[in-house]
Amino acid sequence: MNRRVLIVEDEPNIASALEFLLGHAGFDVELEADGANAISRISKSRADLVILDVMLPNRSGFDILRDMRAGAFQSLPVLMLTAKGQSQDRKTAEELGVTAFMTKPFSNAAVIETVRKLVEA
Repeated sequence: MNRRVLIVEDEPNIASALEFLLGHAGFDVELEADGANAISRISKSRADLVILDVMLPNRSGFDILRDMRAGAFQSLPVLMLTAKGQSQDRKTAEELGVTAFMTKPFSNAAVIETVRKLVEA
């Protein structure tokens, strides 16, 4: 059975590139572009991993991560993938319980390697 990855990313080019990349690597991929819908989508997706952008419409990735860790998704791996790579953003993500943090632009090989590690852990 293929592992399922939910990508919460509002930039269509990045979302489709990740969908293609991870799909080609053997993952089942779902997409969500709106931060306000993220928790509901996570609940329905049965994902093994969430790739979460920080800057999303209607709700930030930090707020989504905070809700995940306070609710039913405390142990679901989250890879935060963001253009906001400042040390404060990384620190905030770590304090909220992120599993891994990666900045854009990213290496395709690094994304695949990180996703594989997180879903197999």
